Amino acid sequence: MTTTLFVNRLTVMDFSYLDPVAGLLGESWLVDIELDGSLDHQGMVLDFGEVKKQVKRCIDEEFDHRLLVPARYPHCRIQQQEHRCDIQFQLASGETLLHSGPNNAIALIPAEKITEESLIRAIIDKLRPQLPDNIQELRLRLYAEPIEGAWYRYSHGLKHHAGNCQRIAHGHRSRIAIYRNGKRDRALESAWADRWRDIYIGTHSDLQESIQQQGQTLYRFGYTANQGLFRLELPSQRCYLIDNDSTVENLAQHIAEVLKREHPEDTFRVEAYEGVDKGAIGRSL
Repeated sequence: MTTTLFVNRLTVMDFSYLDPVAGLLGESWLVDIELDGSLDHQGMVLDFGEVKKQVKRCIDEEFDHRLLVPARYPHCRIQQQEHRCDIQFQLASGETLLHSGPNNAIALIPAEKITEESLIRAIIDKLRPQLPDNIQELRLRLYAEPIEGAWYRYSHGLKHHAGNCQRIAHGHRSRIAIYRNGKRDRALESAWADRWRDIYIGTHSDLQESIQQQGQTLYRFGYTANQGLFRLELPSQRCYLIDNDSTVENLAQHIAEVLKREHPEDTFRVEAYEGVDKGAIGRSL
């Protein structure tokens, strides 16, 4: 007899991906999983501890905090070396994005476009060889957190981070709450979400060069972190520059300080999220 085991919100994938129209997009997707199989000697399809150990670890290690690249997109050029990978990605608009970094900073998805379906297929292909023989079928659901109100998507990299946040192009889908003089101000939330929608948040110190090419300004970012050398080039209009590293703590405070400059008579409390259910608070009195 076949039994189904399920785990909802097994993990959250915070990543960025390349889209032929929108360019570099940050995203946060929740993961639900169902496993069909026969019962083992414990009377289980798979112990929940093993689900977290095997399935969650595989997703976190292979896809989370990476740049997902649609490897079959016709205008994507991929050059892989032993330890590095260079990506040249031309958008439908003719704009070109360049990414260079260690192999573990990207995930090549065998599809023309990154979608929930194409990513599910890639994850299942990675997972199947790691599951025990009694597992007969595996189903995944990937979905964005339902958000009522303002939200934005951003990509970034944190060169000083000891973990995978050091990768120059990973990202998040994030909600935002702004309190102006103690009262929620949804108009300011929407305005700020529009300002940061589908943006790359870069640090001034990581901007190595600003160049003109075919009438367009391109920003070249780069740094060396524990995992290696990272480089990213993209149109300047797709970027937002700040003075400090783009940690969520600094981003929340940055928003609060900008709001204070724009509205000097008011006080602000900013709750900036980094993906799902986590973030930081910035204040400007």
